[in-house]
Amino acid sequence: MSQICVTNLTFGYDGGLEDVFQDVSFQLDTDWKLGLTGRNGRGKTTLLRLLMEQNRRPEERKLEYRGKIQASVRFEYFPFQLSDRNQLTEDVIREICPDGELWQMRRELSRLEVDEDVFYRPFDTLSFGEQTKVMLAALFLGQKYFLLIDEPTNHLDLQAREAVGNYLNTKKGFILVSHDRDFLDRCTDHTMSINRNEIQICQGSFSVWYENKQRQDAWELGENERLRKDIRKLETAARQARGWADKSEASKIGRPPDETAKGLRPYIGEKTRKMQRRRKNLERRQERAIEEKSGLLKNIEQAEELKLIPLSYHRERLAVLDHVSVYYGERMICEDISMELRRGERIALEGRNGCGKTTLLKLLLACYSGPEKEETGNKTEMGGKGLWWEGTVEIGRGMKISCVSQDTTHLRGTVADYAEEQDVDLTLMLSILRKLDFSRQLFGQEMSSFSEGQKKKVLIAASLSQQAHLYLWDEPLNYIDIFSRMQIEEMLLSFAPAMVVVEHDRKFLDRVATEIIHVGSRYTIS
Repeated sequence: MSQICVTNLTFGYDGGLEDVFQDVSFQLDTDWKLGLTGRNGRGKTTLLRLLMEQNRRPEERKLEYRGKIQASVRFEYFPFQLSDRNQLTEDVIREICPDGELWQMRRELSRLEVDEDVFYRPFDTLSFGEQTKVMLAALFLGQKYFLLIDEPTNHLDLQAREAVGNYLNTKKGFILVSHDRDFLDRCTDHTMSINRNEIQICQGSFSVWYENKQRQDAWELGENERLRKDIRKLETAARQARGWADKSEASKIGRPPDETAKGLRPYIGEKTRKMQRRRKNLERRQERAIEEKSGLLKNIEQAEELKLIPLSYHRERLAVLDHVSVYYGERMICEDISMELRRGERIALEGRNGCGKTTLLKLLLACYSGPEKEETGNKTEMGGKGLWWEGTVEIGRGMKISCVSQDTTHLRGTVADYAEEQDVDLTLMLSILRKLDFSRQLFGQEMSSFSEGQKKKVLIAASLSQQAHLYLWDEPLNYIDIFSRMQIEEMLLSFAPAMVVVEHDRKFLDRVATEIIHVGSRYTIS
């Protein structure tokens, strides 16, 4: 076992208005299974990049920082940058781990529930989950490096997350960035949190860390309120003492000689000195209380309440799917799906990647023709892409639908441009983004330069800015930080919109979904 020591680390990107890290110090053991968490934009990936720079000689490093990073290990980063994604998977494995034996790789993949036939398929034809599992298995093969694993769960279905989590739990010597609370609890034994003003490390999983954080936050809030009351009392007492001292001082002036001879003037002077001393003591106590108070609340996350005002539909039922099957050409994507969505219900679609969950959301949209009319159908073409369906689909007439897509590549221009394109109130959308810890500095920037988490927040804020009868959200939480996920959960529970959602965060589904429908098929498409 060795350590990674970071001392007085300060780093900021060129052109950035403020540093990502300021005078940060911490130590890690290289046999830890460390979960790394924090709000979007706090520097999780940046920290991994700075650690990766230690593989280079000082004169070759591309990121300049102040302070020291000392490590006796070499680092490797996930996802691994491949030279050719079209080569066979077996060749990809050999590129990542040249010394690994094929039997060892088969053993690792079997632990990850991956079939052996992936060896002989082009890597680019594998599903996202299969690619993730192959790269992780190859990186752990031989365990020569300390691994920096950056958000492996995005786009993984529930079964794949469970398999990868169980696999990582058998390993050690890695830092894992993930926003999936159940996944972190499954495979980590230490937690590092990048807070607002410091980096905090504790022994235990995310749930252990979060429970401790809630206790600390509650204590600080209580202590803060007590100190505020003390400061108010001290201010009142100091103001009274100041008034008494000034009045006593003024009474010395103009005293006649006979009163001075009787000793009244020395008496008044001593009384004045005591009052001035009391006033100064009260002011010093007030200053100490203010200084103590300033040490509190520095790392409490400002998770303001999100609001949503869904439209109320005049009928109880909003949508019905009755024995619906969807096809791609002659191939069945999903089979015999039935569901009924009523006001205030939140239906979650669950199933393996490629089983047709996103397609069902598209089907609801395809059968929705806006406020003018309703459509039902049978064996109707969808979007001219070879997709068609059979069965009965009913969408309430006159409804308004709001969507969040899992794809963010279409985002161009500024947030204001997107608000105008979506016909939503810009002020409301910016307010929602600020509550999601979105920096004001980003409002005027080109959205194509945003991180994936920031792009997702733009899509969610736009949807929350729309009043709708039905919300269709497709993997909305990919790349979204844990605290924002909790805000969104509380909002959905408070305002109870009608929703059909595809999501793989188990904690989110357990809290939010009123019904879970499993989607399966004989075939899947990537």
